[in-house]
Amino acid sequence: MMELRTRQQRVNDGKLYMCCVCSVTMATEGEPTDLIKVLHLLVLSFSWGMQVWVSFIAGFALVWQVSRHTFGLVQSKLFPVYFYCLLGSSVISLAVYAVYHPRDLLDWHESVQMSLYFVALITAGLNAQWFGPAVTETMFRLREVEKEHGLGDQVGLSAQKEAYAKLKEQDPKYRGYKSTFVRYHSLSTICNLTGFICSTVNLIYTALNLSTI
Repeated sequence: MMELRTRQQRVNDGKLYMCCVCSVTMATEGEPTDLIKVLHLLVLSFSWGMQVWVSFIAGFALVWQVSRHTFGLVQSKLFPVYFYCLLGSSVISLAVYAVYHPRDLLDWHESVQMSLYFVALITAGLNAQWFGPAVTETMFRLREVEKEHGLGDQVGLSAQKEAYAKLKEQDPKYRGYKSTFVRYHSLSTICNLTGFICSTVNLIYTALNLSTI
């Protein structure tokens, strides 16, 4: 009887050991490789750096160096590339994070990060597909009216403010275009800043989880 019980206990111990091994193996297999970690960090850093440059440096530097119409033309070529690069990097970041963080196992920190990646993707998509093209289209309509009145070749936003204000007051078509431009430009700016905040917070989370520099 004792021999049978000992044999049964060994079988149970063996089963328990195998379960532990399987659990550890599954946890290990769920860990991202070094290549995935590097890819994730590079994509996130790329997004953040691009947002900083386009949103806070390039535009402000350019607007005081070239005419209004040249500035608008440059932005019309730059923004589609910017928004689609941002959209692509947001897709990659969200996909990589979601693969290694199953929804059922998320803690509240990870849930916040997942939400931020998702919001960044949505805002980038809105700008790439709707707000960005709408701003560009309306900007070219404004440009045509301004050209007819000899405006747009001045450097800086403060040049000939009175002439622009007078045109807006006297031309209903220009006033309508201006209102549409301001509306879509504001929505685009809100989406862009929201995406920047999401990228910044996610980059901070990622930095805080680094084991060492």
